[in-house]
Parts: sequence; structure tokens; C-alpha cells
Amino acid sequence: MATFLYKLGRLAFRRRRLVALLWVALLALAGTGAATAPAATTSSFSIPGTEAQKAFDLLEQRFPEAAADGATARIVFKAPQGQKMTDAANKAKVDKTVAELKTGSDQIASVTDPYTAKAVSHDGSTAYVSVAYKVNGMELTDATREALQEAGHHAQGQGLTVEIGGDALQAMPETGSGEIIGVIVAGIVLVITFGSLVAAGLPLLTAIIGVGIGVSTITALASVLDLGSTTSTLAMMIGLAVGIDYALFIVSRYRAELAEGHDREEAAGRAVGTAGSAVVFAGLTVVIALVGLAVVNIPMLTKMGFAAAGTVVIAVLIALTLIPALLGFAGTKVLGRKQRKGGEAGDKPNVGTRWARFVLRRPVAVLLAGVLGLGAIAVPAASLEMGLPDDGSQPTSTTQRRAYDLLSDGFGPGSNGPLIVVVDGDKAAADATAKTIQGIQGHVFVSPPTLNKAGDTAMITVVPKDRPSSAATEELVHDIRDAGGDDVLVTGATAMNIDFSQKMNDALLPYLALVVGLAFLLLMVVFRSVLVPLKAALGFLLSVVAALGAVVAVFQWGWLGDLFGVEQTGPIMSMMPIFMVGVVFGLAMDYEVFLVTRMREAYVHGERPGEAIVTGFRHGARVVTAAAVIMMAVFAGFIGSSEQMVKMIGFGLAVAVLFDAFVVRMAIVPAVLALLGHKAWWLPRWLDRALPNVDVEGEGLREQLGGPASDDDRELAKV
Repeated sequence: MATFLYKLGRLAFRRRRLVALLWVALLALAGTGAATAPAATTSSFSIPGTEAQKAFDLLEQRFPEAAADGATARIVFKAPQGQKMTDAANKAKVDKTVAELKTGSDQIASVTDPYTAKAVSHDGSTAYVSVAYKVNGMELTDATREALQEAGHHAQGQGLTVEIGGDALQAMPETGSGEIIGVIVAGIVLVITFGSLVAAGLPLLTAIIGVGIGVSTITALASVLDLGSTTSTLAMMIGLAVGIDYALFIVSRYRAELAEGHDREEAAGRAVGTAGSAVVFAGLTVVIALVGLAVVNIPMLTKMGFAAAGTVVIAVLIALTLIPALLGFAGTKVLGRKQRKGGEAGDKPNVGTRWARFVLRRPVAVLLAGVLGLGAIAVPAASLEMGLPDDGSQPTSTTQRRAYDLLSDGFGPGSNGPLIVVVDGDKAAADATAKTIQGIQGHVFVSPPTLNKAGDTAMITVVPKDRPSSAATEELVHDIRDAGGDDVLVTGATAMNIDFSQKMNDALLPYLALVVGLAFLLLMVVFRSVLVPLKAALGFLLSVVAALGAVVAVFQWGWLGDLFGVEQTGPIMSMMPIFMVGVVFGLAMDYEVFLVTRMREAYVHGERPGEAIVTGFRHGARVVTAAAVIMMAVFAGFIGSSEQMVKMIGFGLAVAVLFDAFVVRMAIVPAVLALLGHKAWWLPRWLDRALPNVDVEGEGLREQLGGPASDDDRELAKV
């Protein structure tokens, strides 16, 4: 592989104008496709194989007039102090609002009158109007949303407190200036690392080009492939981070090759041939982790994983081709001022060298400190509660959250998540089911059955006693399912969330086995070792559990919530554990590959295990540190998002990189390698013969370029 990549790097350097033109053309093509493609009209959320989804599908088939997949809204009214919503004046205002809503849009399927639908609280202080739409929230027109808001404002201007909830007001997440700040921080780190504006600018430029191509392609295909708004957000988040990092490693190695006296084309070839091998394998681990999300069998998550994996592939291809091409244009400006004047020594001890020697002197102490520290941070993960965010997790400044609170006060917390029980049977079966549900504890209201036109299917609305995300509501759902039999199905947003969480839990172990197993095999090929990949996987599990502990402490317990803009604590998003396993595993292996391949290279060329660790840190620690800081900055930029899910993902990935890069890879890994000594690189002979030799250390390349490795060659660092 190293020989092939060496030739590719030299070719891209020589044909730099053609290579640059091809990438610019790809960017223009993707941008044009995104600009001319129809807007995504749907963002369907389905969970194949669950009872909630079966009930939902049955409603679509038997109850088409109910618009089961349509958006919903609730306009909540609260009377002034001393008045009731049943007072004639207030009733007239509500009636006027209902009339306005019915004529406000042709996308409306139904509008309920609170006075006939029993939607007035017992004390008469609160009432709500339910609005059902023919299309889902993403397909609603701006005019329809404006009509909904105006109807509420008109009533509010007449003395009533009016708030609007429901997914009809669902908006695209706003990430604000966070990503820009992340890129600026990345730029500062690159300038400090390289001491050259040109060298710092190359990774930023190529990462932005890669993300531009990836996100534009996703936008262009959004309508055709039914891609949601968070799909491109994840692709942007991962694409920026790995795009900058992969380019950083190639540029850093190129500078080292120039410092060794090679001409520019040769340096570009060697940089891509050596560091490029690590980029390919690091990229492969990320792609495996992201594509593996398909195991969960939730279409939304599968699409997010494939889209982000595609962006990672683009980042790898750009690092291997566009970076050497741009290095050809940059000339010697890619070097810092000291290097251009010949005043920067390559072998003097640096911080990485001193840290590695410290770890070698005290491996047990460093290992214990790292493991116990992450273990303590991981403790809150034992209290993990999972669910999907609803309007109760919105900031208190939003009308959705205020509507949620008004409904809770007036009708009880369960009114925010009514259950829909679907009975596949006639009126007698529906009445019997309603009677059975009446005898089950945990609800405050059971509606009479509503039959479809054919009379073979009925809907029953059940209002739980507790809030939608509570354990008591989950127990109620299970009790209804157990008592109802095969012809009684429970659905609705609350039941969908419960089934989603269960599906994520069931998929976690198979997903872990698949992703960690495949990556373990891949790392065995890279490192020609059994214990090094095992240590890499165990270290990753420690860092990801610690990151989950931090997420629970902030988003569920509320610790430092004000600092991170968490206005409402609640259950952790159901997909968070499996999502963090997928993304963080791929990113964690980046550092493992970049840092430990250099140690492996030194060991193969005759250095003792301890010397190899120091060599790896001397050449790789500074660049890996810069890469980790950049990733943390990019992910942390998404903490400013208005969307709770994006905020949580950004925070979780940022702290996971912090723990994995600086505690696991920089402390625990060298400590374990120091304790293992020669045993770290042990591989049974039969396995050595069975595994393919991909020449990550560049042995074949060295032979082609001029014989065995010399002491000077040994200094050609793989970063």
C-alpha cells in the first residue's frame, strides 16, 4: 500500500493543476445540485418491527381520514385570574380561533372544539384546541405555520394567555456561530503547530472543500432519499474534524521529509506513502463504525451513518490527492520561518519526548491515575435514563415549552403524551378493550372507541397519569399491551419513544461486537499484534463510558447546565449510547493508528520497546495533540445549537475526544506498552502468515527507494 500511495502522491504533485481543477469541479457540481434540487419534503421517522410502527401502519391503511402521519398542534388557552374558559366572553374568543384555524390553510385535516371534545380542565382555567394536518411537519408550508401562529396571537391580544405546542412548529435546528468559532480555533491551533499560515491554511481549506462536497451532495439527494435535517449536521461535524486531522498528518509528514533534504516532489510522495497509509486505515475504522449503524435497523440512523461515512471517504481522498497537489503550489512557504532559515532542530527533546520518558519511569502510577480518573467520571452513566426529547426539553423561552407546562398544570403531565390504542376488530372488541384498559392503573382518561368507516378498526385515546418520559408511563404501555392481546396495538409519540429506546438497547451489544470485531481485525493487520488492538479497544470502552457519564451529569442531572445552555434536564436521547460508540470508536482509532504506527515502525527497525515509545511520542505527540484540540473545537462548536439533540451530540463527542486522546492514548496506552515490553508486539506465527501484509511501515517502499533502512531513514517519522 505504501508504494502505491507514494506513486499517487507524486502523481498528484506533478499534475497538481489537473487534480485541483477536478476537486473544484466536483465542488461546483455538488453545489449546483444542492441549489437546484427540490427541498426535502419529508423526514419520516419509522422503527420497523416495533408494535408502535405496526399500529401506525394499520392506522394509515384503515384510518386514512385520521391523517395518522400528519403534523399536530395544540393551542393552549389559560383564562385570566378569577375567570374561566367557560365564561361566555372567553368561549367566544376560542370559537373565533377555531373558525380562523379551519379556514387558515388547506393542509388542515381537522380542528377540535375544546367544549365538545372535553378539552377543558376541571377547574375551568385551561382549554386546548387540537389541530391535525394532512402532511407531516416538514411538509407544512410557511403560510400554514403563520396561520397557526396568527390564530394564537389574535386570541392572546384579547386578554387570554395563549401558547402553541406540537410538531407543527418544528423548525430546522439553529447552530448559530458555533461551527465558525470551532474552525477559527482550529486555525489558531494549526498556526501554532506549524508556525506557517500557508501550512495552517491547507488543512482548513481542504476540510471545507470536503465538507462542502459532502453536505451539498446530501442536500441534493435529500428529497430523493428522505434525509432529515440532522443528517447533514452529523456529516458536517464528522467531516470537518477528520478532514482537518487527515490533512494535518500529511502536511506534517511532508515538512519532516523536506527537513530530511528530499526535494519537494519526493517529499510529497513519501508523505503520502507513509502518513497516507495511516490516514487510509484511520478512515476505514471511522467508516466501519458509521456504516455499522445500519445494524440497528432504524432508517434515520442508517442514513445518518452512511452520509457521514461518505463525507469521511471524501476527506481521505482529498488528503491523499488534493493535499499533495496544493503542496506543489505552496512551495517552501509550507515551512515555518525557522525551518526555512535552517534553524529548527528535528531531534531535540520536546514535550512529547519528556512526557513519554516520565510515563516510562512511572507506568503503574500513570495507568492507575488514568483508569481511576475516567472510572470516577463514568459513575453517573450507571444512572442513565433514555428517551427522546419532546417539548418538555425545549427552552422555557419557547412557546412549545410554555404550552407543555400549561397542559401539565391544567390536565396533568400525561396530557402531553396521550397514547393511541388501535384495536384491529369490530365495535364489540373495541368496547371490551376500553373496559379492560379502564381496569389498569396509571391513566387519568380513557376515551370511548372511535371506529373507522368500515367498522373493522377502532382508536382509543388513553391519557397517562405521569409525564411522557416517565417509568410509570412506560409501565402503563406494557400493561396495556400485555392485557390487550395480538389485536390491540399501542402507538403515539410516547409509545414510539419507548419502542425506539428498547430497540437501541437491544442493538447495542450486536453493534459493539460487529464494529469492535471488524476494527480489531483491521488493527491486527496494521500493528501485526494481538495485544495492541485489544488494549486499543478496551481503552476506547473506558473513554466512551466516561463520556456518557459526563453527558448524564450535565444533561440529566443538570451539573454545569447553565454553562452549556441546558435549560431543562431530562432523559438522555435514546440513540446517544450507540451513536457515541460508533462515532467515538472511529475517532479514537485515529489517534491509536497515528501514534502507535510510529512506535511500531521504530520497533520493527530495531529500537527497544521503551525507545520506540519515546520515538513515537517525539514525532507524533505534538501533531496528535493538535488534532485532538481541533476535533474538540469543531465538536464543541455544536454545543451552541438550539436543538437539544445536536447540543448533546456535540458535547458528548467533544468530551469523548478529550478523554480518549489525552487520557487513554497519551497516558494509558504508553503505560500499558511500557509494562508489556516486547510482549506488546507478539503475534502467533500462524496468524502472521494468515494476515495480509499491507506494508504500513513502508518496508517495500524503502527497498524500492534504495535499500535497507538506515539510522537516517529511521528518523523519517510516521505521524
